[in-house]
Amino acid sequence: MANQVILLAEDNPDDELLTLRALKKNHIKNEVVVTRNGAEALDYLMGTGKFADRNMSVMPLLVLLDLKLPKIDGLEVLRRMRANPATRFIPAVVLTSSSEEQDVLNSYGLGANSYIRKPVAFADFLTTVGQLGMYWLLYNEPPPPVRIGSETNS
Repeated sequence: MANQVILLAEDNPDDELLTLRALKKNHIKNEVVVTRNGAEALDYLMGTGKFADRNMSVMPLLVLLDLKLPKIDGLEVLRRMRANPATRFIPAVVLTSSSEEQDVLNSYGLGANSYIRKPVAFADFLTTVGQLGMYWLLYNEPPPPVRIGSETNS
């Protein structure tokens, strides 16, 4: 699974641990890069800050994005992802505890590919993350990598 990275933007250590355990239990062996606030998630995606030296030819296959992140919230991360040609087409799944209708609307309005409420029970969480991983990492056909300067204006 070389070069098949999942970006997990999650500030809650318990939810981070549960997500990582659920991925492992579902035999999803992709490298998971964890960022704990929105600014750090954007730094990873854009290759800035502490991630300035990362290989930008390896972009995440999937971003799992909490909404209630410190520094920069998940909606702003999503807005900036979709505004940048290099990250515009990366699948972004909002994985949050928010059941606010406005959060759902805003997420889809900003280009989220999916909105999933975190189940409370671990067994349900395990199943949800497993299905999510199977769909986005095995069945979904991702767009080809964007080469800056070659994107079309359609």
